Amino acid sequence: MTAALRSGRFGRGEVRRWLKLTERQLRSWERQGLIAPAQSYGFRDLIALRSLVKLRQDRVAPRKIRQAILALRARLREIADPLVELRLYSEGGEIRVQVGGCAMEPVTGQLLLDFGAEELRRLVSFPQPDREPAGRAAADRLFEEGVRLEQQGAVEQARQAYLRALEADPNQTGALLNLGTLYFAAREFAKARDCYQRAVASDPGNPLAHFNLANVCEELGLRLEAQIHYETALRLQPDYADAHYNLALLYQSCGQPLRALRHWRIYLRLDPSSPWAAVARRELERLYRDTVVGSGEPRS
Repeated sequence: MTAALRSGRFGRGEVRRWLKLTERQLRSWERQGLIAPAQSYGFRDLIALRSLVKLRQDRVAPRKIRQAILALRARLREIADPLVELRLYSEGGEIRVQVGGCAMEPVTGQLLLDFGAEELRRLVSFPQPDREPAGRAAADRLFEEGVRLEQQGAVEQARQAYLRALEADPNQTGALLNLGTLYFAAREFAKARDCYQRAVASDPGNPLAHFNLANVCEELGLRLEAQIHYETALRLQPDYADAHYNLALLYQSCGQPLRALRHWRIYLRLDPSSPWAAVARRELERLYRDTVVGSGEPRS
């Protein structure tokens, strides 16, 4: 259950659990062309799915989302994927998009705030989207190249692709996570920790970034820091089975058996049939014998 097991792709069921999506909802978005059908997802896909989830929570009709996406692709040709590269949000049931520091109605292109002539000339030129999305797009392409190379076993070439991705966009979370994983696998723990710390700073709401940082902190003997990041990962994603597993082991090794018991129980509810479940059951039974049963506390 280490960061080295993470490939940068996430299974359909795993993503549904993270985002609390039903299979029916996911298939509906696929049929409507809002996302491409897939059995696994990369980091860009997760960003798009999160945007859709937020718009759905705000009760925006899928028809309006599709209309806005098509309009933005036609209007801002340098934007390949509006759900990923722009901030779409709901205002009174209507979709708005943040462009060049102001709100825009995506279908008409109308700016929704009043500015002076000089400010309007600056906004119409869209200086930020010309540069930043281009850098992000280049970083994303290099990240995807790194994933492909890594899957082919070309580890050094993958590492170089991730490094180039970070030159294009120092905050490319996927590249930071995968580069950190390569360093972790090579036991270059200080470099791995630096990558994961940068990933957390870039995307503090990313549970995987906190989980991986906790892993490498454990390897470095930084147990308190590891505990903090496992707990943060679980605050962000309470059903993160791997984090419950690792936190149970950490509490157990720190002499906190009752806290370990709680996380073993949750892990087994979340992941009862994995190969790791046998280890969890064994440790849970041992802790029951040594603590709960031995202390006279009734077993639940």
